[in-house]
Order: sequence, then C-alpha cells, then structure tokens
Amino acid sequence: MQNFTTKIVNLMKSEGLYASQGGPIILSQIENEYQNVEAAFHEKGAAYVKWAAKMAVDLGTGVPWVMCKQTDAPDPVINTCNGMRCGETFGGPNSPNKPSMWTEDWTSFYQVYGGEPYIRSAEDIAFHVALFIAKKGSYINYYMYHGGTNFGRTSSAYVITSYYDQAPLDEYGLLRQPKWGHLKELHAVIKNCSTPLLQGLQTNFSIGPLQQAYVFEQGKGACAAFLVNNDSTRNATVQFQDKAFELLPKSIGILPDCRNMVFNTAEVRTMPNKRIATVSEVFDAVSSWKEWKEEIPNFLDTSLQSDSLLEQMNTTKDVSDYLWYTFSFQPNSSCSQPVLHIESLGHVAHSYINSKYVEAGHGSHDTIGFSMDVPISLNDGMNNVSILSVMVGLQDSGAYMESKYAGLNNVNIQCSGSNSYDFTNYTWGYQENGRWVAARSGGGSIDGSDGKGENQFGYHVPRSFLKPSGNVLIVLEELNGDPLQISLNTISVADFNSPNSYNHLPQFI
Repeated sequence: MQNFTTKIVNLMKSEGLYASQGGPIILSQIENEYQNVEAAFHEKGAAYVKWAAKMAVDLGTGVPWVMCKQTDAPDPVINTCNGMRCGETFGGPNSPNKPSMWTEDWTSFYQVYGGEPYIRSAEDIAFHVALFIAKKGSYINYYMYHGGTNFGRTSSAYVITSYYDQAPLDEYGLLRQPKWGHLKELHAVIKNCSTPLLQGLQTNFSIGPLQQAYVFEQGKGACAAFLVNNDSTRNATVQFQDKAFELLPKSIGILPDCRNMVFNTAEVRTMPNKRIATVSEVFDAVSSWKEWKEEIPNFLDTSLQSDSLLEQMNTTKDVSDYLWYTFSFQPNSSCSQPVLHIESLGHVAHSYINSKYVEAGHGSHDTIGFSMDVPISLNDGMNNVSILSVMVGLQDSGAYMESKYAGLNNVNIQCSGSNSYDFTNYTWGYQENGRWVAARSGGGSIDGSDGKGENQFGYHVPRSFLKPSGNVLIVLEELNGDPLQISLNTISVADFNSPNSYNHLPQFI
C-alpha cells in the first residue's frame, strides 16, 4: 500500500501537478469507504486507518487528504460523505477545523443484469445539493457527472457494461435533459451567492412546521437565503423578511440577495430531451458471418486434472471468464430418472451430457451463489459430464476479498429413490475457453467493443475504435442467439419540441 501510494504521489510531484507546486490537484484521497469493512478486521481495522492516514500525510503533497465515509478519519485527514442525501445523512466533520465535504453525490446508480436503470430526478439532486450548501457544505463532487462504459472484463460482478448512463452526461457523453440544464442553473445561482457563503455568518431558524430558513449574512452587505420545504406532498407559503414566498413540495428556494427567489429546486425550466437510435447497418447477410464452434471437452481431453473441485479464479489466473469442469463416470443399472445437481458461487453454468447441451443456470448481484437441478439422460456405459462455469465480473468490494470463492463447489447426480452419486470430491478435468462466433463484414462492422450482457441489448462503440474500413466484429454467444439480428446504430438526442437531433454516436444492438 505504501509503495503504491508513494509511486503515485511521486509521479504527480514529478509533473508539478499539486496545487502547492502551482498545479491543478487541490485534494487527494486515501482509502475509499473503508469503514464499510473496518469492523471485519477488529482492532487491526482501526490501526490500519491511523496508519494509512499518517502514511499519506507524511508524503508531503501540500494539499489536503480525505477519507470517504470514514467517521474516524484521523487529523488532519478530512472525513467526507458519499451518497444521495448527504445534507440529511452526513454527521459533519469530526473536527471543527475541517470543512464539510460531499465527495460522491450519486446522480444515479450502477445497473445490474436483469435490473432496471435507477432514475434519480433532476429535482431530487438539486434539492440535496442546495441543502448541503445551506448546511455549510463547502464542496460537492458528482459521482458520476459523465457516465461511461466498462470495456472488456472491467465491470464488477453482475454489473452491466453501461455505467451511470443516467448521469447528466450519459454513457455517450450526450446531455441528459433536464438533469444537465437544471444542475447548470443551480450552480450558477449558488455561484452568485459566493460572497455571503464564503464570508458571511450562517444562521438557521424555523419558518413553518416543516420549513426552515438558512441565511448567510456578511454584516449589512451581502446576504443569501435558502428556504427549505421538507413537506413532500404540499406547497408551503412562508414568511421571510416581511415577504411571502411560495415553496413547492420538497423544494428549496434560493434567494441570492435575501429578497428575490430566483431558483427553486423543484421548478425545472429545462426542457427534457429524448434519445434516438438510427439504424446504420444490419448484419443480416449470412455470407458476412463466419462461425467457430468450440468442441465440448471430454475428461480425457483435458491436460489439467485434480481430485477435487478447483476454485475458478485461482485456476484461470484471471486470463479468462470461462472454465470447463468435466468428469466421466459409469452409472449402475439402478439409477433411474437421474437429475444433475450443481451448486456454484460464480456466476453462470452451462451443463452438457455427452456433448449435448442440457441447461443453464445463473445467480444474481444480490445472491452469493446459485444451484440448479437438471433432469438428464445417461448412457448405460461411460458418460461424460461437462460444465462450463462463467464469471460475470469480479467482486467490487468487501472484506477479505482475497479469500472469495468462485466456480463449482458441489456436483452430484441424484437417482430416484435414495441412490445418488457425489462428484464433489472426484477426479475432474479442467480447460479454459469459451464458445465463439465471429463475424467479418465489408467495412461496416465493429472491432473492439468488448462487453457481455444478459438482458443488455446495446453496447457503446467509441468513434476511436472504428477504422475507415476493415472493421471486425466478434460476438461470443453462449446460448445460440441469432447474429443476423445484430445492427449498428447511431445514437443522438433531440429536444421533445424540436425535430433537430445532434451528436451522433455509434452503438450496436
């Protein structure tokens, strides 16, 4: 940890990037949400927090260090808030000489396979940003302000490749309206309040049963007020400085001069827009595709064998998401109505009996593992069972990650009655690989849009990935999908009240 952190800091110093050197870096973070796992390490957890803080400060960057969601961050490291409602949930700095900082204001949330996108409204984001500022918040960083794409195998377990597409700037870098425009307007108003916010004295007081005023005054000069209506169902008429103000439900009215309300967080004046997908090319010509089918391995074909079920990540060494588990056995005549029982901790399994596909099973983001019971047919003689275990990303957080287990952990064949065969401790063969289908199309297909997706229908293709001609699209298909339905689209956005669209970007479906 110290070697890594020192290396990064020295790289920044060598380029003169810290503000203390005249550069743009004003803040650094050491650790991230460690408090979520701290208790799992007992007394060593608290000791590590102190060690990490001192180690970082001793590197002498000349700029502050923060620890996100770490209420016990030692001085001078600043404890900060992550979340969607830090104006309500943050307990504040743990020392009076530290500022109140919101390092991750979640504009949306990541999406998992099979899940719906999380839609956080522009009004909700604006309310909580304004509330945090009203409560002496000095810094807000959006997570994410610009969505993106997790290419290749960089997405975490069960998280789709599209990341924070509902951010103010979406996965393609296109505006999400009204979110982008409403926040732009909010920050322009807050900037107009900068003098009393930075130099004034804050007071707060009740202006109704569910209403509060936060006022920043600089003597008899500059003044700014934030009028908060916490009632989520009703408008509120409040009196402030001998004037009446109408506040929308769950909203904050901002008065940069303490006299005129120029912005209300629940009043969105930016028109929404919509995303448009225009088909550029459909890869529906059979002649443009070439197919490679992987042979289903038999136990005798494998070069790696073990007398037990091997853990998948340690076996593949993170080279592949795919690992074949295979064994051979001969049942006795009393095994009728056999059922293949599989238990796995990650994340998908495809089962084959004598090279014939039987069934697939999978877990989810919220379940550690899964099991499947598959009725099968067996030959009287030797049978080969092949199971393709698939990883869908690595775990993104948690304690003792180095001890996490993936792959098959229990396999048996149950016969009618009490007879069964347990293969958990049995001689298995292993082989890395997947099942590949590849396409080559005359100049129109895509090279390099890495991703995988059950229930994800589209993938962002950056312009920089595309060549003028000779692009190659490779599709890995696990469940016999039809590549003739794949198309290359361009993505644009248009205002609801305007026929003009803009910012065409590629996507394939």
